[in-house]
Amino acid sequence: MTVEVELEPDPVRSGVAAQGPVECAQTAVITVDDALFERIWAPSTLELLARSYWRFLRRRSLGAIKVSYGPDSREVHLITERITLLRFHAPRFTTGDDFGEVEWPIARGLLVASEGREQGYLKMRVSHGEGAHGDGTESFTVTSEVANFYPWIRGTGWFARLGAWLYSQTQFRIHVWITRGFLKSLSDLPAEVLRRGEDPSSEPEDA
Repeated sequence: MTVEVELEPDPVRSGVAAQGPVECAQTAVITVDDALFERIWAPSTLELLARSYWRFLRRRSLGAIKVSYGPDSREVHLITERITLLRFHAPRFTTGDDFGEVEWPIARGLLVASEGREQGYLKMRVSHGEGAHGDGTESFTVTSEVANFYPWIRGTGWFARLGAWLYSQTQFRIHVWITRGFLKSLSDLPAEVLRRGEDPSSEPEDA
């Protein structure tokens, strides 16, 4: 089983605006053989991708980041559930013939400025734009995107210019590092799909 993961260039860390929403998107191109593509290109794989992201976040933080699940929410905690960094609403899944995406709307949290509550979202999108290469392989892209996000650390007023720099060098940098690692780890996703069978959707979305 051959799986190739090619990361597109990281987003630029400098130039974060002193006001308004922040956006960040990272993409990986994944190439697999035709037979494997037929097995993994299914809506259930999107659910498995969502679960994999939260598991990777916990592992990459060596357990410092914890994720709890409610009937209509996801919460990201630092060390203890008393410290909620981010609170998401329940995920929304959308699929089409050549794409699938899962979106977690951002509700609030310590990392979110007051004006950014209920504004932003985290989204994973899988697209099959290129199709077959003619050499027995096919490619698809996986994009992780945070959009319409208002970081608390940036602050307001006279501090915002310095705060934008602090955000670009800390929270933004950490997010890029985690997301880059997650996208690289997707070389293991096809094997996980095959181990679980073609319909892993019987498991909870974030188990």
